[in-house]
Amino acid sequence: MSPAPLVRLPVVIQGGMGVGVSSWQLANAVARTGQLGVVSGTALDVVVARRLQDGDPGGHVQRALADFPLPDVARRVVDAYLRPEGRDGEPYRPVPRLGLRPDQHRDELSVVGNFVEVWLAKEGHTGLVGINFLEKIQMATPAAAYGAMLAGIDVVLMGAGIPREIPHLLDELAEHRPGTVTVDVAGGESGHVTLDPTTLAPRDALPPLRRPTFLAIVSSHVLAQYLNREDSTRPDGFVVEGPVAGGHNAPPRGKLVLDETGQPVYGPRDDANLEALASIGLPFWLAGGYGEPEMVKKALESGAAGVQVGTLFALSRESGLLDPLREELLLALRAGTLEVRTEASASPTGFPFKVAQLPGTLSDDAEYERRPRLCDLGYLRQPYARANGQVGYRCPAEPVDVFIRKGGDPDGTAGAKCLCNALTSDVGLGQHRKDGYVEEPMVTLGADLAGARRLDSEHWLHGGNTEGWTATEAVAWLLREVAVAPTDPNPVASGV
Repeated sequence: MSPAPLVRLPVVIQGGMGVGVSSWQLANAVARTGQLGVVSGTALDVVVARRLQDGDPGGHVQRALADFPLPDVARRVVDAYLRPEGRDGEPYRPVPRLGLRPDQHRDELSVVGNFVEVWLAKEGHTGLVGINFLEKIQMATPAAAYGAMLAGIDVVLMGAGIPREIPHLLDELAEHRPGTVTVDVAGGESGHVTLDPTTLAPRDALPPLRRPTFLAIVSSHVLAQYLNREDSTRPDGFVVEGPVAGGHNAPPRGKLVLDETGQPVYGPRDDANLEALASIGLPFWLAGGYGEPEMVKKALESGAAGVQVGTLFALSRESGLLDPLREELLLALRAGTLEVRTEASASPTGFPFKVAQLPGTLSDDAEYERRPRLCDLGYLRQPYARANGQVGYRCPAEPVDVFIRKGGDPDGTAGAKCLCNALTSDVGLGQHRKDGYVEEPMVTLGADLAGARRLDSEHWLHGGNTEGWTATEAVAWLLREVAVAPTDPNPVASGV
């Protein structure tokens, strides 16, 4: 099944960042400009469960679920998690962790969480909305993708790995057939995770779906060429991320070399060959260092369809970042003291990860040492084969003795940080533990801050709000050097 073609390719793709940083409010605002608004698809089961436990401020979750096509599923989720008066200081109730064994409650919560975020992002307009998933979180993908498709997602984007199975997965789910992804199991045979939509409701109760466009996030033309070889792996386009892009980065090609500050060294081999990309014949967008008007123009002149930009939108007023965090980042940006490091070992995935250096957050090693070392959300756990043949799960950020007892390499624990808890804290959904410890945030941004500095400076010069810029202002600024067809305030989305 082929996806419905986009009526008009966006020039700007707003990056899908963090857990809830690329919020539905942000994606909604960008989509209304005629560009592609993107929600983060990471841990949306936890996000919706915690919002409900906080009393569903604004009633947004319940408003979306009033339109959910499987009301019995929605009711079970609301009954399980909604606390109308909030938590009153109590810890959040845990949600089922990802695993290879089927779990109906886990699947329903993931489907609902992804539906809610996409539905809210699409509310009130007909612009384009995408969702960003991580290949490294393989066990979440089938249920998450189906929930997004129930809400009418236009574009699925995926990086942090090789998303070879996603085109076929979307084909199957669009027809309400079981969708399966392969899961890597360290030291053993691969496992599989499947969502059969008919376990949620009888087939005749499932609504018609359209297959979304799929954009693979890659770092090289070599990977793009590999994915393009077969119909089953071929995406509908590519986002090509360079090493300065925020979040997870592809490791440098060849042997890992660190500079004097402990950051990975990237070289010419890590630059994508744009001529080779263009020769594939699929649209592509450039990311990492393209957050300025002149860079948008340069990308278009190179044959790209446009750019993907994250940092400008992470710092915009619609971002899901807590206001105090965003304000602290803006103050440091204005003072010229904001630093973003590429941490080689911070992410349990093994991929380099960009971390904004902010006092009082987990970017500070001393602050991180204060944190009780545990792994209770587990999105980045890796399945491994136990000696008895069964599958276990381990994470380099869990207690070191536990990780070693599970057969993990102790060297892998050095510098590993709990991204799951830190990123939920960035958006005000961090756990408050019974012992009084409150999970602290850790913020990721792109390393190229030139665009953010320029936009902030120009925003001030023109009497801008002291709280920074809006997503609409960021889009207009990015597009000021290029000719983009004017859009209706209610832009046309992709059709079936």
